[in-house]
Amino acid sequence: MLEDLFSVVKVRFNGEKSDKPDGEKKDNKTDIPKGLLFKCPRCRCVTFEEEFEKNIKVCPQCNYHSRITARERLEITVDKGSFEEFDRDMISKNPIDFPDYDKKQQALREKTGLNDAVLTGKAKIRGEEIIIIVMDSNYMMASMGSVVGEKITRAIEYATANRLPVIAFTASGGARMQEGIVSLMQMAKTSGAVARHNEAGLLYIAVMTDPTTGGVTASFASLGDIIIAEPKVLIGFAGRRVIEGTIRQKLPDDFQSAEFMLENGFVDMIVERKKMRRVIAHLLKLHKPKEGTTE
Repeated sequence: MLEDLFSVVKVRFNGEKSDKPDGEKKDNKTDIPKGLLFKCPRCRCVTFEEEFEKNIKVCPQCNYHSRITARERLEITVDKGSFEEFDRDMISKNPIDFPDYDKKQQALREKTGLNDAVLTGKAKIRGEEIIIIVMDSNYMMASMGSVVGEKITRAIEYATANRLPVIAFTASGGARMQEGIVSLMQMAKTSGAVARHNEAGLLYIAVMTDPTTGGVTASFASLGDIIIAEPKVLIGFAGRRVIEGTIRQKLPDDFQSAEFMLENGFVDMIVERKKMRRVIAHLLKLHKPKEGTTE
């Protein structure tokens, strides 16, 4: 059975000739149900979708960490039933009257079930109370517009007022240029909130997932007391071609990878997805204030 299945897969992905008689009609359709198989974009190996899902959307062959939604991230990170969402109904306007921006936003709300590209709220990780921020790249590549910046700022300010640690899972293409300079203002706003949280002596852990780029990298994503990254993720500000064109030099092949950032001191550790919850819980316990102290 498996040999027959993968012979069909081989034809589908490698473009090999079908073994049908010449008289029969040949087409590109297969009998494989949609969603049965996952083909890794890195190693090109094919895995059963069920196995891929059980492995938390990590390729079992090459350890490629696929992008996941914000709700999937919450499901594998926080204690079951502990998440209390903040600012659920906040939606953005169209501050510079960008063409069709409102229509695109509405379509994405219906498709993703989110009102914008980030979920924020209060939760627990192995009993430790935290404020959590999770960006979702399925919503305009998690670009940071007015709502994303405001929700993140409010969440961090709540953490400061209630003396709670913050865990932020970043995944973004950068600032949302459909909102013009309003989007760029979010960099300063979120950074200011992190600074006040830091001045209060509270813990902030930033977890960079694929991709973390642009204005998000240049603001709150790089300001963690501890900065973690998933393996092989893209981390950077401008694109490779822009940088090479500016400095007129060839960049290393692994430039802007998590491993490159770790080697050069921009990331503190690389943690696989299946170990992330345990590592964060351990860090929370290590940095938990002692009884009777304010820090």
